[in-house]
Amino acid sequence: MKYDAVVFDMDGVLLDATEWHYEALNEALDPFGYSISRELHEGRLNGLSTKKKLEILTEEFGLPKELHDLISETKQDRTLRIAAQNCYPNTSHLILLNRLRILGLKIGLCTNSIRQTTEQMLGYARLLEFIDVIVTNQDVTKPKPASDGYLLACQQLSVSPNRTLVIEDGDYGVEAAQKAGCDVLRVENPSQVTIEYLSSRIQELNPI
Repeated sequence: MKYDAVVFDMDGVLLDATEWHYEALNEALDPFGYSISRELHEGRLNGLSTKKKLEILTEEFGLPKELHDLISETKQDRTLRIAAQNCYPNTSHLILLNRLRILGLKIGLCTNSIRQTTEQMLGYARLLEFIDVIVTNQDVTKPKPASDGYLLACQQLSVSPNRTLVIEDGDYGVEAAQKAGCDVLRVENPSQVTIEYLSSRIQELNPI
């Protein structure tokens, strides 16, 4: 085995939360007469922090900057309400993370979500107990696509980036992990995050 740690992204990897964020942000924007199209979200905004999304909406669509804090707070509240109804344990993920732990691999998570949202949703999914280190967008000056989050995760796990496998789904996350010097395994959605798929990189996951 050439890795000492596996670090996961959250939204789109361990949780199928892309749609939740889209719905929550539009609900928060609606009272002020703004909205984002699905094309814009999937093409440019998905994977960015809420703060960065709002900055883009201000720069390109004239969203008043003084509304950012209120919209952000509302969006986080809506996200958690949606997650409470839709987030539940995934057996394949529980088996995978347990197997990684048995193999002695350290497990981290690096997300562009805030800590409250991250920990609450991971709690719903029963994954918190498996994760050694959590890095959120509040822990770094520059979130993804900058490398800061993955570098901090490696530092806190006491592992070298070149012995760390990152599981990512989006362009911003892949870029961040590669800049940090980590190996990257890309997935299309949470259903692909399985022992069978990760064994292409970690053969010990699927013993003969």
